[in-house]
Amino acid sequence: MSGKIAVRRELLDARRLLSSDDVREAAAVLAHRALGLPELASVRTVAAYVSVGREPGTRALLDALRTRGVRVLLPVLMEDNDLDWAVYAGAEHLVPAGRGLLEPDGPRLGPGAVLEAETVLLPGLAVDERGMRLGRGGGSYDRVLARLEAASADPALVVLLYANEVVARVPEEPHDHPVHAVVTPEGIRRFTA
Repeated sequence: MSGKIAVRRELLDARRLLSSDDVREAAAVLAHRALGLPELASVRTVAAYVSVGREPGTRALLDALRTRGVRVLLPVLMEDNDLDWAVYAGAEHLVPAGRGLLEPDGPRLGPGAVLEAETVLLPGLAVDERGMRLGRGGGSYDRVLARLEAASADPALVVLLYANEVVARVPEEPHDHPVHAVVTPEGIRRFTA
């Protein structure tokens, strides 16, 4: 486990060095690249998240998907670190939540709502060349991925990162799941099982 902690610290330190302009510019390019993904081209429902701080930006992407008529589900962190979901109704309907996060102010749909998503955009700190994702360590998305697997749901799993966060190898545990693609400002990389 200590390997993951050290890698997380290093990646978060690198993000802290980014200026607000760097983050804003990367977010615009990420939205443009992600919108070109076949996995987002004709979907009806996407599970996503609201980026905060120096995370690769998702807000322009969320708005563009909503404009396309896509139903965007956003996570609502529950007390046990599991995720409930609510529909994104625009930035004016996001409210502050625990851990500095933002969540929709609309009705909660339940943890199983993610099963309706054809594509799931996952937050992360890194992805390796096998498609293994390193998250922040809270376990919320491990639960989401386990829920999808238990239901035999097979949405496309996509992570948005900065280019330096696509690495040779991340520490891995038995419950970790590979993703299908990573989008960075520099391009898209796909992984095969």
